[in-house]
Amino acid sequence: MSKKPLDVTGLLIHVTHYDPVWCERKEREKPFDLGVALEIVEAMSAVGMNALVVDCADGVRYRSHPELARHYSVPMRDLATLACSAAKHDIDLVPKLNFSKSGRNRHDEWLRPCAKPVSWLDGQDEYWKVAEDLVAELVGVLRPKRFFHAGMDEDHYRSLKQYARAIRTLRKIVRKHHLRTVIWNDSCHFGDACLAQVHADKSRAAEDLLPRDIVHVLWDYERAHPAIVRRIAKKGFEVWAAPGASARKVRDWRRAVASCGGSGLLMTRWIQCDPANRGRLLDMVRALGPEYV
Repeated sequence: MSKKPLDVTGLLIHVTHYDPVWCERKEREKPFDLGVALEIVEAMSAVGMNALVVDCADGVRYRSHPELARHYSVPMRDLATLACSAAKHDIDLVPKLNFSKSGRNRHDEWLRPCAKPVSWLDGQDEYWKVAEDLVAELVGVLRPKRFFHAGMDEDHYRSLKQYARAIRTLRKIVRKHHLRTVIWNDSCHFGDACLAQVHADKSRAAEDLLPRDIVHVLWDYERAHPAIVRRIAKKGFEVWAAPGASARKVRDWRRAVASCGGSGLLMTRWIQCDPANRGRLLDMVRALGPEYV
């Protein structure tokens, strides 16, 4: 029996990233490698994948906000070259910036000095103005066709209403460019003994407060959750999933997405796109990509 085609079969790569483990090595982080990224585009095309999500953060130098540049930031022209290669291979580019607030997970610390890690409500007008500038700059370079990924996973600082308001603000910014907002949905991580319960609860509750044109990406690298796909799809949202790193887990999630109203899969590996990780990334695309399409 042939597989039901999915609308989005994507891969997430990292120019850079912010999480507790990654932040431990920030001072010695190496720059993103364009050559490796171009090889990844070739490998994706060979297996028929059609979307590349690019996690940018402060890994590139922004003309609009040069104060965000770090020692590992690469020229924006590197992303322009990547965008040209992706377009030649009919692969949609999806820029990604993460605006989640959490002292534990640290996902938006790339916005320093525009993000206040403790008194985070201070300077919110500036924060959203910077967000608007950066989204516009990345859209102008990467020329995405349909989507912009705004992160928003593992948010601990915001209340439910503040969290939903932040997502609606991001949606408003993204819609100016005729694109749809993509967010992580943490609701697979439930249970009283689960460390992620706090943001899983928030994700589930926020669903009823958000416009239906926002794309939700479920993630669980251990098992698939068809009932959760079905619940979110029934509310009118587009649903993707990020499976684990084995063919069996990909097949389980793909079956759940295809049979319960979802439309996409997003391959993830939380390592930098650089020469040291070239083999890991290319092997993953070549081995698991056929399971996605």
